[in-house]
Amino acid sequence: MVPLSVLDLVTVREGDSVARSLDITVDTAKAAEANGFKRYWVAEHHGMAGIAGGATSVVLAHIGNATSSIRIGAGGIMLPNHTPYVIAEQFGTLSAMFPGRVDLGLGRAAGADGRLANALRKDIVSASERFPQDVVELRARFAGQAVGGVESPQASGADAEMWILGSSLFGAQLAAMLGLPYAFASHFAPTHLDEAARIYRERFEPSEFCDKPYFMAAINVMAAETEEEAWYLSSSTDQSFVALRTGSPGKLQPPLPKYREGLPGPARAMLEQMRGVAAVGTPDQVRAGLEAFVARTQADELILSASTFDPAAQIRSLELIAGALD
Repeated sequence: MVPLSVLDLVTVREGDSVARSLDITVDTAKAAEANGFKRYWVAEHHGMAGIAGGATSVVLAHIGNATSSIRIGAGGIMLPNHTPYVIAEQFGTLSAMFPGRVDLGLGRAAGADGRLANALRKDIVSASERFPQDVVELRARFAGQAVGGVESPQASGADAEMWILGSSLFGAQLAAMLGLPYAFASHFAPTHLDEAARIYRERFEPSEFCDKPYFMAAINVMAAETEEEAWYLSSSTDQSFVALRTGSPGKLQPPLPKYREGLPGPARAMLEQMRGVAAVGTPDQVRAGLEAFVARTQADELILSASTFDPAAQIRSLELIAGALD
């Protein structure tokens, strides 16, 4: 099996607070480290009651202080929401605090509507168009260059590992052109997965950062003692997907038995499309699902996305997966 990593949305559960969610994230990161997972990534989202990872670099510092060896990173920073200079400072500082452990995954999607763009004081459309140039600027700042005559002392020489993230073909092409590792968000947007992997590998140009393509794919997972329990636990994530797509996102809800079976036809079809990349069931079933996914994608690494209402069940899922793949 290829290396396995964990993607955490820093989920806020119904009835819980942001503070409690951060405690759960730390506990889960420690469990991931103890069970041999390679990375622990946090995703940047804003303006969503059910996701508490918006201040991504701050959350990563919290995780880094509670762990000692697992790589920590952004999966990812949505660069159009920021200036490259500020992100260089933040991740240069993280690299100084946790040398050899920091990843910086960069995405082009702003994840912001007009109201949020106004709150961020950003022209999101224009910033998205500058994404390739901003990535190049970030790389230059980490290399110690004074871009525009302005130095970034915290960033100079930082060993943060840069990644390009994506859910379309654009990111695959950019990562290949720049010679950077590439992660595809197939856990919620599986449509272009195979084509993106092909384009990335075919067009990859070796660089000082990566001498050959390195492709990571995301997959939804949930392991439990029985298949029925695993599907029951994963229904919390299913509810979040449906709520998001129907314009009513909120906090993570308790699981519901036979949730999928009770959905109207269009909602069920939408959920099946979004959850088209998943491994849910007993440890043996999840292992088989992950092996099949690796065989399909030839991924060099998988990153597992899994949130359920009971934090203990979420940690137990990671333990069961690690045990099944030991």
